[in-house]
Amino acid sequence: MKRWSLVLMVAMSLVILAACGQKKYEPVAINEDVDICVVCNMQVKDDAYATQLTTKDGKNYKFDDIGCMNEWKKSNGTEQIGMDYVRDYNDKSWVEFSKASYVYDASLRTPMAYGVISFKDKAAAEAFVKEQALGTVLTAGELASHEWKQNKDMMNMDMQSGEGHMEEHSSEEGTHSEETDM
Repeated sequence: MKRWSLVLMVAMSLVILAACGQKKYEPVAINEDVDICVVCNMQVKDDAYATQLTTKDGKNYKFDDIGCMNEWKKSNGTEQIGMDYVRDYNDKSWVEFSKASYVYDASLRTPMAYGVISFKDKAAAEAFVKEQALGTVLTAGELASHEWKQNKDMMNMDMQSGEGHMEEHSSEEGTHSEETDM
């Protein structure tokens, strides 16, 4: 009986030590008042397009568009990433980048015009494509070979029409400065 107790205690100790050695990463809430995309320096809105990653040393970076997060990965590599997250387009819940499904179409409006949106599962992505009658469903692995291009026509259209993400940033920045001047 003593022998089994000793074996059980040693086994439990090893499990506890193994659990303590693993870092657990969690997505961080978006604060629209202070969060700025580290790539394009635009405000990160608390919407379906926000993404973020946490490095193994605990630094958190937020992005206003998945294309900006891709640019960061190209510049900094992926070896130091502890976890990266995207949002489900439908309910805005955080989803691990590698587990999400994606829809790409150049005509999809995203903050920086990369045209890629994310879903928590393939069924939701396929339903979006069927409903909108456009887009291609991609996996996280397929995004690695995706040609990341900004739809410059859409960006120009946003600036000319006075609508869209870039205009929103400008007007909010103006609002923010007015608030700080008071």
